[in-house]
Amino acid sequence: MSEVQKRKGTTFKDLHAADGIFVMPNAWNAGSAHMLEAAGFQAVGTTSAGIAFCLGLPDYEGALTREAALDETCRIVCAVRIPVSADAENGYGHTPEEVAETILRVADTGAIGASIEDYSVSFAAGGLYDRLLSVERIEAAVAAAASLSFPFTVTARAECYLSGHPNPFEESVARAVSYRDAGADCLYVPGITDAEAISRLVNEVEAPVNVVMGLAGSPLSVTQLEDLGVKRVSIGGSLARATFGVIQRAAEEIRDRGTFSFSDGQVPDAELCRFFASRQELSTP
Repeated sequence: MSEVQKRKGTTFKDLHAADGIFVMPNAWNAGSAHMLEAAGFQAVGTTSAGIAFCLGLPDYEGALTREAALDETCRIVCAVRIPVSADAENGYGHTPEEVAETILRVADTGAIGASIEDYSVSFAAGGLYDRLLSVERIEAAVAAAASLSFPFTVTARAECYLSGHPNPFEESVARAVSYRDAGADCLYVPGITDAEAISRLVNEVEAPVNVVMGLAGSPLSVTQLEDLGVKRVSIGGSLARATFGVIQRAAEEIRDRGTFSFSDGQVPDAELCRFFASRQELSTP
């Protein structure tokens, strides 16, 4: 696996260093990863929310265990030939040592990157780790990544917008710059959707920035984001939620109207069988 990870890890690092923008959509199981790879995306991320929902769990801290998340990550990695970066939530622990252990556990799945949040509902009032501890956690993640035999991309998330911080932009910039200086490869501020704010963030951070799209009220296109200087675009759990939306609407149609028009949009069984059979042949590294 190390040679395969070395190739994938180098490819993923290069995507962050190359000119232009790239989209890293988020998969929640092997099937969704297959489809995203077949669509031509150069890398995929996992979504802890999507994995939780598919296991019948809420997207609450502690509901999805690290073991369950890593098991699904391993299935996703084994399904595709492109790089996979894991949504490692808050590192599944408060301390820098726990974060470092999680990075090593993610690497064991075959993934070549991970994102680490600086927020936990079980940590103090407000949930945001104080900035000093947050930096120490990223430093630990970076050190763990550096100990591996292949390139591993650490994405540091500043959760100020999603945690209700009173000055989310200023605090996000301060944290992102601190995480950059701690060695993070990519900076991610979920919840920032305004074009002017995104442009300011990119200019002030001066490092690869990930922006999440697919949330309600985020109409910016990939072209517009590229013009703003964004390096990477992810979609979080939005595609998984859209899939569950199809199930919910279909169930309501059957229950309330006794009709089955939802099936008009389905992919034929034979087509799906051919697709997944072909992906089985291609997924060998």
